[in-house]
Amino acid sequence: MPLDFRRSWMDEELELFRDNVVRFLEAEMLPHDEAARKSGNVGHALWRKAGELGLLCVDIPEAYGGGGGDFRHEAVIHEEMARRALSGMSVGVHSIVAHYFLNHGTEEQKRKYLPRLARGELVGAIAMTEPGAGSDLQGVRARAEKNAGGYAIHGSKTFISNGYLAGVVLVVAKTDLTKGAKGTSILIVETEGREGYRVGRVLDKIGLKAQDTAELFFDGVQVPADALLGGQEGQGFFQLMGDLPYERLIIGVSALAAMEGAYAATLDYVRERKAFGQPIAEFQNTKFKLAEIATQIKVGRAFIDRCVEDLVAGRLDTATASMAKLWGTDTQGRVVDECLQLFGGYGYMNEYLVARMYTDARIQRIFGGTNEIMKEVISRAL
Repeated sequence: MPLDFRRSWMDEELELFRDNVVRFLEAEMLPHDEAARKSGNVGHALWRKAGELGLLCVDIPEAYGGGGGDFRHEAVIHEEMARRALSGMSVGVHSIVAHYFLNHGTEEQKRKYLPRLARGELVGAIAMTEPGAGSDLQGVRARAEKNAGGYAIHGSKTFISNGYLAGVVLVVAKTDLTKGAKGTSILIVETEGREGYRVGRVLDKIGLKAQDTAELFFDGVQVPADALLGGQEGQGFFQLMGDLPYERLIIGVSALAAMEGAYAATLDYVRERKAFGQPIAEFQNTKFKLAEIATQIKVGRAFIDRCVEDLVAGRLDTATASMAKLWGTDTQGRVVDECLQLFGGYGYMNEYLVARMYTDARIQRIFGGTNEIMKEVISRAL
């Protein structure tokens, strides 16, 4: 079964945009991916190049320096990266940061940061997770103490995507320790030359090797009063919850595209690889496995495409986005595992795309809210 890359939400302009994205990935990212996997980051130059070509913040209004598109443009980028196992640029996190500014920032904050994020001058990160607080964001212990100069931030964060290269970090911290979730705020930290701010080690992960994921430390980091996202204390938890459908659909879109990429690579391999005098594509087991995979991708495409259309139309709810994340990442894990099995021993070698996809897939069920949390969210809406 040949791959069908058609999407219900595609049009001629988006096809041209996809061509531009593919050219960038194959000219600027693929040739350097192995080096990035060894160093643990892609470097700032690649982010700036993506910005110059208009491939960052593509769904941010042009008035703020963005591309003026919508989520479909974002989906194209995430799909093409996932299909090639190119994880070095966490464009999803960068885009989520931009949307926090767009949806919750003051007008001054939007004009100050969004154009720089769109140009790739600043790499965006959001610091939520702590050594003792992951999915339970109410358990965040980082604090921002108000003083005459604004706020002093104390605490540590871990597993922060884009953390090593980040030029601006949105820090989730308690501005009132007595109010629980209502005492949570998000503060904007520009990292360059920031006293008390320190990037710890780039973490050694089993997958996403080219993507910088780091520990961050805040030792009395001083930020001005206008560094409070939205300008009002205690809005952090509300701000975090408001952008969950966007974040979780990015993960669902990427999961399905990764399945498509693994399927395409596997189809090529089994047609060429021979065993017992014939291509392994001719064995019944291979045919049945590929039939199962193709069916899951086809069915998933209908659901994910509907979610994309709903998000663009402003009607994607948190429960359905959580379903996209839950189903997409669970299925991704199974599909990529089946594809690797068809490669045999070669599938276990990092030089093969399917091996990288296998290790990259595992985190999908954890970040953006664990899949156990997704089930909780969905069950509350039943």
